[in-house]
Amino acid sequence: MDFKRSCGILLHPTSLPGKYGIGDIGKEAFKFIDFLEKAGQKIWQILPLGPTGYGNSPYQCYSSLAGNPLLISLEELVEKKLLSKQDVDNQDLFNFTENQVNFEDVQLYKNLLLQKAYNNFTSSEFEADQNGFDLFCKNKCNWLDDYALFMALKKYFNDLPWYEWADDFKLRNAEALNFYKQKLKNEIALQQFIQYLFFSQWEAVRLYANTKGIKIIGDIPLYVSFDSADVWIYPEYFLLDEHRNPISVSGVPPDYFSKTGQLWGNPVYNWEVLEKNQFSWWVNRIQENLKLYDIIRVDHFRGLSAYWAIPFGDETAINGEWIDAPGKQLFDTLLCKLGDLPLIAEDLGAITPEVEQLRDTFDFPGMKILQFAFDSDEANEYLPHTYIKNCIAYTGTHDNNTVRGWWNSTTEENKQHVLDYLNCSENDVCWTLIRAVWSSVANIAIVPLQDLLELGEEGRMNTPGATANNWLWRFREDSLTNKLAEKMKKITTIYDR
Repeated sequence: MDFKRSCGILLHPTSLPGKYGIGDIGKEAFKFIDFLEKAGQKIWQILPLGPTGYGNSPYQCYSSLAGNPLLISLEELVEKKLLSKQDVDNQDLFNFTENQVNFEDVQLYKNLLLQKAYNNFTSSEFEADQNGFDLFCKNKCNWLDDYALFMALKKYFNDLPWYEWADDFKLRNAEALNFYKQKLKNEIALQQFIQYLFFSQWEAVRLYANTKGIKIIGDIPLYVSFDSADVWIYPEYFLLDEHRNPISVSGVPPDYFSKTGQLWGNPVYNWEVLEKNQFSWWVNRIQENLKLYDIIRVDHFRGLSAYWAIPFGDETAINGEWIDAPGKQLFDTLLCKLGDLPLIAEDLGAITPEVEQLRDTFDFPGMKILQFAFDSDEANEYLPHTYIKNCIAYTGTHDNNTVRGWWNSTTEENKQHVLDYLNCSENDVCWTLIRAVWSSVANIAIVPLQDLLELGEEGRMNTPGATANNWLWRFREDSLTNKLAEKMKKITTIYDR
């Protein structure tokens, strides 16, 4: 796909402001789109939107297709009279802060209110809206029914992961599941309703962005969580033993981010079975995600050329091995079945000629991270003068420190490299890096909002390998000023983006 010269901002919806403990896809999302338009931006890039599980990571979700209930706007539910203003005004009972998400309290608070909204929806007052809900369930039944059953059973079993359920449920005994579909039918309907709310609200956000000329770049993790509906429903597509334990799990070897590598723990794919079934699970996954986003970033793209397989039970990622994956066959199939693919390859890390060949065969743009350019005196492909047009250039990503945070912690040698290369002062380092990315030949330039706001370490979104204090950051409502929008628009106009 030919990406036009443009630019945008990376911001996950959880980081939006608001008084209910977490950013959501309600009015603050629309206000952020208005800011993007004022600032001359054409792209909003986000992280995965799935229902988060362990560690609240958007890269460890209970489903590759469902939406995150925590992102549902309560204010919109009040507007639709599914909740009263009094219902949502008791958030003082919870530990909500303005600049960080408290996931535990948010989850308790929103779960209660989503249950209440569903109870109200089932009353005769909303009978006219039932057709829309029924149609949604019918259109999404290829994944929604099983997902709703999975989440209902998870709640019934006190949130235990599916692989710790009794064998009848763990191994999907048809008779047992049919019995519990009846027993848990109200909870199943609640889970379907929650997805109905999420998709209705997100569709409105995306439509609003598109009418403003703004495209949304969504993100899909290469792997899915072990404790997910996907692995429970399709165990044959993953390398599991007869007890449904993983044989190998995912991660990456020691690299820039970690001396012991990253042990993600997701089960790796059974590519032989997937290929035999014409990659139907992947086709459906990409097809459904293209209904959510205009462009998809494939996280850990290199795993589609060869993946790092770590023996299940290891405590670090050191003892893994590279195993070839049928990426070319997968993308040939996707192109055949879905047509042109607006994909971005996250090609960071241990990149080989084979990974580059897979990316370039399908003309997918890769990623350039400007922070990486200055961690060595050696010439490297992250310096802007080496960029090609078919790439996406970033000051940093959600996995990096902010530019200011990185600057404060990097070596004096690296700082001098920046000052010499970009001919700038350290007081203006954030905007100098933004200008360097914007002025490059890269078709798309992206800046995390934290760098636009010149935030330090306190604005960091994620530290790879760390299991706590990630995904918490939120910006203040008064941060997006007209002055900031004008400054961004000026740079965008100067560099013809």
